[in-house]
Amino acid sequence: MNKKVIIVISIILVVVVALVIYFLLTNNSQNNNEQNSNNSIISDDSDSKRVVVYFSATGNTERVAGYIQGITGSDIIEIIPADEYTSADLNYSDDDCRANQEQNDDNARPEIANEIAIDSYDTIYLEFPIWWGNVPKIILTFLDTYDLSGKTVIPFCTSGGSGISTSMNTLRNYNQNINWIDGKQFSSGATENVVEAWINSLN
Repeated sequence: MNKKVIIVISIILVVVVALVIYFLLTNNSQNNNEQNSNNSIISDDSDSKRVVVYFSATGNTERVAGYIQGITGSDIIEIIPADEYTSADLNYSDDDCRANQEQNDDNARPEIANEIAIDSYDTIYLEFPIWWGNVPKIILTFLDTYDLSGKTVIPFCTSGGSGISTSMNTLRNYNQNINWIDGKQFSSGATENVVEAWINSLN
């Protein structure tokens, strides 16, 4: 083979190898930038100052709270009663059960076991089950314990039939320094798609 031809072929090979290396390095850099961009989005979500705060005695409310946490990218905190509720406590057919006694007592404020770090959040999704057509008294304990003045609070509840309007009236009247947003009642079997449609309607 002619020496000049060999030199030309060698140069071409070097150029091809250089182009391949350049392409690989450029593609890797783009992937890293995309990954960093995705990480930035995750960081923005985690710093969004939103939190789901929920009380759930049977698990139905907890499930919906999990949907909202996942859809919004919010943090999530459970309100844990110091004295956990048993099935007997929630036996509404028994007039003397604990839940009925609390709901019929204007001064009832069940103690909360855990500390809830709420100061850094601007928007709070507040979830609870409906008891006797109204908000459980432990939610009022939460409002007594933590200053939510100036914060935006969006209530939502789970219920077999009762709506959220009575609870909204109770909450608005209980603390008028909170920016209350009209909430939503979900059935115990609400799907994630139903919950997401409501979240989207809030803009």
